[in-house]
Formats: sequence, C-alpha cells, structure tokens
Amino acid sequence: MARYIYQNQDWTNFNWQDTSINAIFGEVRNLQGKISGQMNVLGFSTKEETSLTMLTLDVVKSSEIEGEQLNYEQVRSSIARRLGINIAGLVPTDRIVDGVVDMMLDATRNYLNPLTEERLFGWHAALFPTGFSGMHKIATGTYRTSKMQIVSGAMGKEKIHYEAVPPQLVKTEMDKFLAWFNEEVKLDPVLKAAIAHFWFIIIHPFDDGNGRIARAISDMLLTRAENSPERFYSMSSQILAERKRYYEVLQKVQHSSGDITEWLEWFLYCLKRALLETENALQKILRKAAFWQNHEKTPLNERQRLVLNKLLDGFEGKLKSSKWAKIAKCSPDTALRDIKDLVEKGILQQEQSGGRSTNYELKAF
Repeated sequence: MARYIYQNQDWTNFNWQDTSINAIFGEVRNLQGKISGQMNVLGFSTKEETSLTMLTLDVVKSSEIEGEQLNYEQVRSSIARRLGINIAGLVPTDRIVDGVVDMMLDATRNYLNPLTEERLFGWHAALFPTGFSGMHKIATGTYRTSKMQIVSGAMGKEKIHYEAVPPQLVKTEMDKFLAWFNEEVKLDPVLKAAIAHFWFIIIHPFDDGNGRIARAISDMLLTRAENSPERFYSMSSQILAERKRYYEVLQKVQHSSGDITEWLEWFLYCLKRALLETENALQKILRKAAFWQNHEKTPLNERQRLVLNKLLDGFEGKLKSSKWAKIAKCSPDTALRDIKDLVEKGILQQEQSGGRSTNYELKAF
C-alpha cells in the first residue's frame, strides 16, 4: 500500500460509503434550510449584525487553528468597513488583519466566480503582506518550490506526520484540482466542500497558509450550497473546538487507498455541530426580537433599554440594583427606581431564591 494517498494511481478518484454518510448529510441539509428560514424572519439590521458576528468569528478562529491570534475588534471593524456596515466603535486595523478579511470576503461574497490560480495567488499574497511567515521569508502569491513536511518534536527527534506532494508535481495537481472545482459536477456543494478541503490539504501547494486557504475554499462552497453570501454559522469555530480530532482524521485518511468516508463523516458531523451552535444563538436573537416587539409601545428610558438588552443577550451573574447602577452609570437610587418601574410594568421580577440581597430577573414572556 502507498505511504500517502497521492502515491496511488488516479488518487483523486475518491470513493466513500454512501450508507455511512446519508443520514448525517440529510440532517445537515435540513438544518441549513431551517436556519435560513429563521434568519429570513429577522429584520435587516439583526440579520446584518448576525452575519457580521459570524464572519468575524470565522476569520479569528481560522487563524487561531494555526496558532495565530487576531484581534477580534480589528477583524470586526475591517469587515464592517469593507461591507459598508455602520457600527459604533470602529478601530484601526493592520495589513495582516485586512489581508485575511479580504480573502474571506472574496471567498464568500464572490462565491459564484470560478476559483483560478490567479485568485488563489491573490489570497495567499493577502495572507502574507510582508512576505514573511513569523521570522521566515516565504514565497508569496506562488506555489511552493521546495519539499513540504509537517513535523513535530525537538531538533534531532523530529517526527514526520506528513510529507506533501513533491514540489515539481504541485502545479499539475493544482491544475487538476481547479478543473474539478470549476466543472459542473453532479455533486452536492456540501459534499464538494468536504472533498475540496481534503484534496487541497493533501496537495499543500503553498509554503504556508494552506489550512486557512482550505477553510476559505470550504466556506466558498458552503456559501454556494446556501446560494447566499450571508454567513450565519462559523465552521472554523467548530473546527477549532475539535482541532485535535480534525488533525487525527486528516492524518489517518491521508494514508487511505482512496476511501475518504471517515473524513466526510467527520466534516459533516462538525458542520452539524456548527449549525446547532447557530440555532441556539438564533433562539436568543428571536427571543430578543419578540421581546422588543411586545414592548414597542412601552415607555422605557435609555438606562432601562441598555440593561434589558444585556439581560436578553445572556447576562452573566445576578442582577442587583448595585450592578444596575454600575452598568447604567447612575446612582443607586436611580437604579432602584428604574428596576421598580420595570417590576410594575411586569417586565422584571424578584428572584425566588431569597437570601440577603435582592436579585432581579426577566419575567417569562
């Protein structure tokens, strides 16, 4: 048996067991439709806010998988600027953040455009605007020309986890990959997203950034699956949560003779968990929207609106009048008056736990 999948003849004629993936594939497609339907009920600004949050998470978490920490507020500001979304508190951003954001937005906003060598080179150059990866100078905006090994362990005791396609074959393999990617195949885009991710990682065509580009390629195909550029879940956040298993499955399937069932199963289950996370978050958003619909005509001051929004977003800890005063930047007396007013209006109630201090909570609605 070949050491690596690409050493087999016709290695890209992947096969899998339909019986193993049919059920989970159906669940994923069902969840995508359900979430899409729920999002359409929301108002424009809520949808925009949710999409901005998910895109931000996707960019931050995809970099974090590679051990790179990006500033959340910088990423959020960069995306908002590029999409023309008005948000408060925009912060300045640097070239590295802007580069990662540019790649992600090109993949998800221009999801119907063909994936070309030139486009991939543009993404790669955007990821490494200085031409360096950490302390190392790398070839940017072009395929690698040297051997690529994924190694761990101390010097002299290195363990080789993977040796990628030889450099002289990268261009041929990538031409084949791009031709497959751009042709109309009778394959659901969700499955195509999983296969493209694996195929690209196996080739490992660049000196660095292969993982992030593979995830952008997946996101591009998942966007095609929904036929909408709006992102309401983050696959990268879920991959980060399951990073150990992600690498384990990749490592195992890279030695297969062409059967990638285990990889497809893992990818679909990971996607399902990402969608369920979003569904939970959506319940909060829908609950908040319903609350404000109920209280459209209720006279409330700015302090009350501020604290109520915090409660609806999933407030940490107990709400006491002292905490209210701190959040709303007002005196303890004013805080108590605000709270009593909301109790009278049937919005807040005292917690039943009793105890020395009085805590308040939202009344069920």
